[in-house]
Amino acid sequence: MAVMRVNLRALTSWVGITRIFAIVLSCIAFSLVASTEDYGGAYGTWCMFTWCFCFAVTVLIVLLELLELYPKLPLSWDDFTSAFSMLAALMIFTTSVVFPSTFISSPCNSDKCARQAAATAISCLCFLAYALEVGLTRAKPGDISSFLSTVPGLLKVFEAYVACLIFSLLDNVGSQPALQWCVAVYAICFIITLLIIIMTIGRCLAYMPCALEKMLVGYNALALVMYLTVTVIWPLYSFRNTRRPNPCGANCWWNKRLGVTFLTIFNLLAYLVDLVYSTKMVFVTVPT
Repeated sequence: MAVMRVNLRALTSWVGITRIFAIVLSCIAFSLVASTEDYGGAYGTWCMFTWCFCFAVTVLIVLLELLELYPKLPLSWDDFTSAFSMLAALMIFTTSVVFPSTFISSPCNSDKCARQAAATAISCLCFLAYALEVGLTRAKPGDISSFLSTVPGLLKVFEAYVACLIFSLLDNVGSQPALQWCVAVYAICFIITLLIIIMTIGRCLAYMPCALEKMLVGYNALALVMYLTVTVIWPLYSFRNTRRPNPCGANCWWNKRLGVTFLTIFNLLAYLVDLVYSTKMVFVTVPT
C-alpha cells in the first residue's frame, strides 16, 4: 500500500514561507472587500477574481508540494510555478492600482472606506510577496533547466499579460487598415507567446523539429519589429484630427486608446529586453 509522504520544506523554505504569506494576504484582501459588499461592476469583479484565483492556486501549489504529489502531474512543475508566481504578481499589482482608483473616494472617513483602504494596503503587500517569490525562484545566470524561471521566460509571461490588458482596452477600430494592422500584431504576438508558455509547461518543446533557442531569438526579433511599427502607427492614427472629449470618464474611448499606447510601449521594451537576454543565452557561452 502506498504511503503518503509529507515534505515540510514546502512550508519551511523561503519560497514556502513566501507562499504562506501570499495566501494569508490574498485571503484578508478579498475578505475585507467582501465585507463592504461594494465590489460590483467589471473592475470590482476583476479585483475579487484576482485575489480569489491567486489564493486558490497558491493553496493548491503548497498542498501538492507538501504531499509530494506534483511529480505525478504531466507538466514541468518548476516552469508552472515560475509562470504562476509571475502572473500572480502582475495580476495583484494591477488590482492594487485599479481597486483604490475605482472604489475609494475622497475624503475617506467611513468604516467602509477604511476597510477598502486596508484591503488596498494588504493587496500591495501581497504583490510584494509574489514578487519576492519570483526573485527566489528565478534561475541563476547560466541555468536554463527551467525556461520560464529565466529572464526571457518571465518576460514571456509579462508580454502575454500586457497583451491581455491591451485587448481589454481595445474599442472599435473601424475600417482603418492601420489600426487593424495594430490589432493583428497584438493578436499574433499574444497567440505565439501563449503557445510558447503552454508548450513549455506541458514539456512539448523538446519535440520541436528545429533549434528551439534560435527560433525564439528569431521570433523575439520579429515581434520587436512588429511592435515597433505599432508603437508609431497606433497613436498616429488613433489621435489624428481628434481631441480629448470633455468630460472623459473611465470608459472614455480616448483614455482607453491612450492606455493602449502606453501598454504597447511597455511590451515593446519587454520584447527588446527579451531579445537581448535570449540572444545572450544562445550565443554567449557562460564559463564554467
